[in-house]
Amino acid sequence: MTASKQQPDAGLRILFADDEESLQSVMSMELPRMGHQVTVCPNGEHAVREAQGSIFDCLIVDLDMPGMHGIEVIRRVKELSPQTEAIVLTGKESLETAVAAMRYGACDYLTKPCKLKELQELLVKILHRRELVRQYHACKRLVEQQSNSQPLIGDHPSMAAVRRLVSKVAPTQSTVLIRGETGCGKELVAKSVHAESLRSQGPFVAINCGALPENLIESELFGHRKGAFTGADAERVGLFQVADGGTIFLDEIGELPLAMQAKLLRVLESGEIRRIGDNEPFRVDVRVVCATHRDLEDMVQQSTFREDLMFRINTFEVHVPSLRERQSDIPKLAIHLFRRFRNESVPDDALISPEAMQELTHHVWPGNVRELANVIEHACILCEHPPIRKEHLPRQFTDRRLRKELRSLGPMSLKEMELTAIQEAVSRHEGNKQAAAEELGISLKTLYNKLNQQAAQREAA
Repeated sequence: MTASKQQPDAGLRILFADDEESLQSVMSMELPRMGHQVTVCPNGEHAVREAQGSIFDCLIVDLDMPGMHGIEVIRRVKELSPQTEAIVLTGKESLETAVAAMRYGACDYLTKPCKLKELQELLVKILHRRELVRQYHACKRLVEQQSNSQPLIGDHPSMAAVRRLVSKVAPTQSTVLIRGETGCGKELVAKSVHAESLRSQGPFVAINCGALPENLIESELFGHRKGAFTGADAERVGLFQVADGGTIFLDEIGELPLAMQAKLLRVLESGEIRRIGDNEPFRVDVRVVCATHRDLEDMVQQSTFREDLMFRINTFEVHVPSLRERQSDIPKLAIHLFRRFRNESVPDDALISPEAMQELTHHVWPGNVRELANVIEHACILCEHPPIRKEHLPRQFTDRRLRKELRSLGPMSLKEMELTAIQEAVSRHEGNKQAAAEELGISLKTLYNKLNQQAAQREAA
C-alpha cells in the first residue's frame, strides 16, 4: 500500500477498529503521517469503550470481526456521538453488508485490501464536508449577529474613550474584561470587540453566568456526553465548542461558583475543554471576553472570586460609563432607540417633543441604557404618531414628588445613589421585588437587606 503525497489541511480524530494486527500496525503509522490522530482498537467492544470516553470525528471499522459486528459498532458509536462519520472496511464478498451499513449511518466503504490513497481521499472528503458545515453555521450566526448588531452610540468623551480602547484591543487575541453597571451596554462593547477583530467572521456566543442554575453551568459551557449524568438523554455540544474560531462572551463572570472558576481558569490556560463524561480533552480556538458589574477585587478579599482567575481575565480592561455619567448622550440614544422600535420617515427632531426630551435628560437612570430602551419602547406603544409626548412616558416621569425629592438631595453619595436606584426599581415594577432585584443585578436576599437597612435608618432618624 502506498500513501498519497496530498496531505489534509487539518487532522481528524479517528477511531480505527479491525482484528487484523498487520492492518492495525499500518494504520497506527500511516494515519498520523496523513496528519490525523488515531486510536487503534482490536475489536468492536474496545472501540465502543473508547467512544464512551472521547469524541471522534471519524470511525473506520471492519464489518467482519469476532464478537461485536461492525454494524453494531457503528450504531453504538452513532448513539454516543451523532456527528461521528463512519467508513466501513469489508471483503468483496460482503458488499451487500457494506451497503446495509450505509443505512445505519456509514458515509462510505472500502473493500479489502484497501489502498491508502483511496482511504486518504475519503478522509479529505470528510474534512471538506465538516468544513462546509462549520462555514454554514458560522455564516448563519454572522447574519444573525449583523441583523442584531447595534453601534456604540454617544459623543461624550467617556464613550469616545471606550471606542478608542475597543479599536486598540480588538485586533489582538487578548482576554478582555468589561466593567460597568447593569444595563450600561457591556454586551454591545463585547460585540464591538468581536466585530473589529480578526475573528469577526466566526461566531459570537454570549452567556449570562448569573442566569444559569449552578448544576448546569459546566454542561452549558463544556457540553456532555449522552448518559454522562441523570437526565443527559442526548449528547450536548458546549458553548465553548460552539464558539470555536470566534469569541465567547461571559457576562456577569462574578456570578460563577468557585468550582467553575477553577475549571474556567484551566481552560483559559490550556485552551482545552473536556465534556462531562469524556476522558480526553480537546482543543478549542476561542477568544474570551468577560464582563461584570461587581467589584472583583473586593470579591477576592472575601474569597468569593479566585485571584488567579481575576488576573487571567483582566489582561485588558474597558470601563463602560453609566448613563448618568454621559447625560449629554441621552437625546441621541433616545432617537436611535425610537428608530429601532419604529421606522418613521420623519426628521429626528420631530420624534420626541422638547418637554418629553427634558424629562428623559433629567431622569437619574439607575437602570442605564436598558431602562432607557424600556421607556422608549413603552412610549412607542402608546404613541400612535410622533412625536413622543410627556403623557406617553411611564409613571415615574410624571411623579413630580419623586423628582423633587431626588433634586433636593443635591450631590449624592454612592450609598444614597444605591438606595435611590433600589427605590426606583421597586417602584417601576410596582412592588415586585424579584423583578426589581433582577433588573439591578442583585439577589433577592441582597435587595431585602438593603431595604431593611434603609428602614432602620429612617427609624433612627
